[in-house]
Amino acid sequence: MKLLIRLFLLFPLILFSQTSDYIHIDQFGYRTSNTKVAVISNPQIGFNASQSFTPSTSLEVKNSNTGDLVFSGNPIPWNGGNMHTQSGDIGWWFDFSSVTLPGDYYIFDPSNNESSAIFSIKDDVYDAILIASAKMFFYNRCGKEKITPFVLNGFQDPINFSQDLIARDVYDQTNVSTEKDMSGGWFDAGDYNKYVTFAESAVHDLLWAYQQNPTVFGDNWNIPESGNTIPDIIDEIKWETDWLLKMVNNDGSTHIKIGARNFSENAASPPSSNIDTRYYAPVCTSSSIAAAGMLAHASKVFGQFTSLSTNAQALEDEAILAWNWVLPYLSSNTLQVNCDDGAVVAGDADRTILEQREMALTAAVYLFDLTGDNQYNQYIINNINNTEVINNDQWDNYNITIIDALLNYTTLSNADTNTVNTILNSANSSASNNWSNYLEFNDFDLYRAFNNDWTYHWGSNSQKANMGVLNLIFDYYQIGNTNATYKLRAKEHLHYFHGVNPLGLVYLSNMSSFGAEKSINQIYHGWFNDGSIWDDAQTSTYGPAPGFVPGGSNPTYTANTNLSPPYDQPLQKSYLDFNTGFPDNAWEISEPGIYYQAAYVRLLSRIANLNEATLSIEENTISETQIKVHPNPVNDSFKIQTDKTYAVNIFISTITGQNILHQRVLTNQNINISHLQSGIYFLNVSGNNTEITYKLVKN
Repeated sequence: MKLLIRLFLLFPLILFSQTSDYIHIDQFGYRTSNTKVAVISNPQIGFNASQSFTPSTSLEVKNSNTGDLVFSGNPIPWNGGNMHTQSGDIGWWFDFSSVTLPGDYYIFDPSNNESSAIFSIKDDVYDAILIASAKMFFYNRCGKEKITPFVLNGFQDPINFSQDLIARDVYDQTNVSTEKDMSGGWFDAGDYNKYVTFAESAVHDLLWAYQQNPTVFGDNWNIPESGNTIPDIIDEIKWETDWLLKMVNNDGSTHIKIGARNFSENAASPPSSNIDTRYYAPVCTSSSIAAAGMLAHASKVFGQFTSLSTNAQALEDEAILAWNWVLPYLSSNTLQVNCDDGAVVAGDADRTILEQREMALTAAVYLFDLTGDNQYNQYIINNINNTEVINNDQWDNYNITIIDALLNYTTLSNADTNTVNTILNSANSSASNNWSNYLEFNDFDLYRAFNNDWTYHWGSNSQKANMGVLNLIFDYYQIGNTNATYKLRAKEHLHYFHGVNPLGLVYLSNMSSFGAEKSINQIYHGWFNDGSIWDDAQTSTYGPAPGFVPGGSNPTYTANTNLSPPYDQPLQKSYLDFNTGFPDNAWEISEPGIYYQAAYVRLLSRIANLNEATLSIEENTISETQIKVHPNPVNDSFKIQTDKTYAVNIFISTITGQNILHQRVLTNQNINISHLQSGIYFLNVSGNNTEITYKLVKN
């Protein structure tokens, strides 16, 4: 409709053009130097098999404001015209990467008189999308009122779940003496419960999103903390870690979750209307391990900010406390695997022994990085083989949290050399062999974002995002071939979320005001539930809040075999835009989760500011005479100035040797350190055949 109105006003002669179901593009757009490929589809199998489409021999890119033709080209049949089994479609690729002039455009098929959605080409095309999707965490804040101007009109809600201030033991429900303050944190998903173990990947993903691309995160998300000089992503993570501190007891034991006893309690919309008592579940080894890792990682990152120094110390203290509590269980092989008996509904938050040992290795890395204490280093050395990543070369999208930790360990100055080599040899072997095609761009997927068949299941969108994140991690640490197409693979996975999928659907809720022609209308969420004024973005008063990522296509859905889709569809078409409860069980398809959201936000944030230059070092050595750090002393930012552009790793450490910043950067670009305290630091610049250390003075 957006396109039709614009075309009617400007060019009534092509009024009958329609937004096509067959021309799939990123409905938000592309950065100027990005690869830009539209996918044209002709359905063969699935709910839309009765439709048929064959594109013109030449397609056009037109400026949506002037109607001018800016490019034309031929669509190329994908895979020789064979059907793509994951979608049930035949298709074509239309490459218009040569269009780089900033502006608004659409793709036009002159023979069929069909047009794509309007999209933008500009380098900040994803900035507003990043804020909208990250704002999901604010909407999911527990114990926080939603008031103007921090939320859109219609989403105001008084403070919710104040009863969490006096949560009780689920096994001693009438005993007032068991009351504890468990307030704060994020609702885990579409329900209002909060889980320690479920938060692990979300917290680590958001921390790494900031660490690996700090310049893209501003203090401008329009949340209550905006304007406090701390990036809003850090403020948002702090809301969660402040709650995690409350879940850790004085002895380091950690409660695994807090919530309702049954599905009829605290299930009303909006959140503030829920007043039933809430209960905390037992302590567990898995929750203490998860807390130790998250709190240590957060302490390391928060410690960069002077105003958070006290909080960072509290996080460190509690991380050590949680670790010390669980260490005897790790040492005696008595880890607990049945703590969560469902007395607090609904998700089973237990972890297997193997999962807990991998979580412990992750926690030990962050504790070692934070404290430099050799006891954690020794634990890593002794237990490096307690992970499938090393044992079975499972450097894949299911192991992002441990992969982050292991590769971070390889950058620590006091890491064990043999252990570092074990990690890097395993990672490089995985990159070289590329088992199961996890890495680099390939043409196996008509929609250009290949995931293996087994990754399409409940919550598949997290694995779609994780596959992009995995490739960005390998690019960041320069694992494998430095000319690998890691970045292209990651960008195409982002485009999948934005409409380059067989449904032509933006997998974010209620995004029409952000430029999406077709985004999610309904999500399964306690606040935005079926029949409420937040039910549907098209038909209810408000629809769900913008930017929520649903679980995604799920071919394992069998709740209602008469509901097709999502039942009995090709893998990528196993989705339905609905939010009805039992017996339709929409939660298996359209429920959001903080872990899906964090994976998407991490992917988006990196690509929103991803330097398109190839991050490779020329073979000649960069000598110290070729490099100038300017200015030095530095106020807010500095450059590593060289005669030509190189890619280098930089490490900034304190005079006591604590690493506080690691980035892969291009020389001659600004490096922002405004968040660092005034003082003297050491700057290590390393690349091929080069390693130089400077004294850096921060004013």
